[in-house]
Amino acid sequence: MEEKGDPIPQPAKTLDCIGLYCPEPVFRTREEISSIPLGQILEVLADDPASESDIKSWAKHAGQRLLSIERVKGGFRFLIRRDT
Repeated sequence: MEEKGDPIPQPAKTLDCIGLYCPEPVFRTREEISSIPLGQILEVLADDPASESDIKSWAKHAGQRLLSIERVKGGFRFLIRRDT
């Protein structure tokens, strides 16, 4: 993940996975990341407690950069940069 204080660009797209449970958030993230240009940011919103570890693992194995994970009201906000 990026160092704290580094500016993070605005997301090119937002994926709302609120109300979806494993494995849907990861499946949808995998599909959506390919729809944005290389170097752009995908914002993913999810409330499945497993999504934190699932998205971390997926990003590492898929060669995408997980820029940040924020706990937001009722869930998580992930910022993922498309690197491949």
